Amino acid sequence: MEMAKSQLSPPLGVDIFSVLQKRIIRWEYPPGHRLTEESLCDEFGVSRSPIREALHTLVENGLVDKEPHRGYRVKQPNMQEINELYDVRLALELFVVEMLAARGMPSADWQRLHNTWQAILDNLSSTAIDFAIKKDEEFHETLAVTIGNQTLVQLLRDIYERLHFIRMTDITTFERLKITSEQHLKILDCIKAGAVDRAQEALRMNIEVGRTNVEQAFKEVLAQAYMGHRSST
Repeated sequence: MEMAKSQLSPPLGVDIFSVLQKRIIRWEYPPGHRLTEESLCDEFGVSRSPIREALHTLVENGLVDKEPHRGYRVKQPNMQEINELYDVRLALELFVVEMLAARGMPSADWQRLHNTWQAILDNLSSTAIDFAIKKDEEFHETLAVTIGNQTLVQLLRDIYERLHFIRMTDITTFERLKITSEQHLKILDCIKAGAVDRAQEALRMNIEVGRTNVEQAFKEVLAQAYMGHRSST
């Protein structure tokens, strides 16, 4: 775990939230894992107030569920909901690349994204996965922002936020990062060439490969959680 009680000065609720969020995103806390105020107070060496603040924020972010009289549990991802979000995301982003390929994309934005992903592709082994995941999210959001439709951007941001937790299971290897980099560069090249159909197909491939990886990771994590539960009973 990131923090040991003996090494900490009492953190604020936001700091505790950040630590717990990372543990959940990295699957250190599997789906169904129970979080109690007592154990967290003991670990972090703080009163209940900042712990409750952190847990409340986790609930608001959709990472844990509050169970009356039983504490908090890491939320079980719902694959049907995840697929529905991916469906809506795909439809919106297909519209985005259609507009960009048809109308053109601001050269400064295009060049910045191209430079970023070419640099990642050229330096795969030295690229931190966390950094790449952040840049992946920025890539898709930047494409949406450049068409100037704020309603669409807000819809996509809401979807990205709801998918953020599960999308952390997508880019986990350098091979996957290589594929993602090549796909992003292809999307950009098709946009620059004004090739609407090819831009949409490249985007569809990028999102569907990500969806497949997420589904597989989802099944593996649930299987691990089930086996862990059986071994503890």
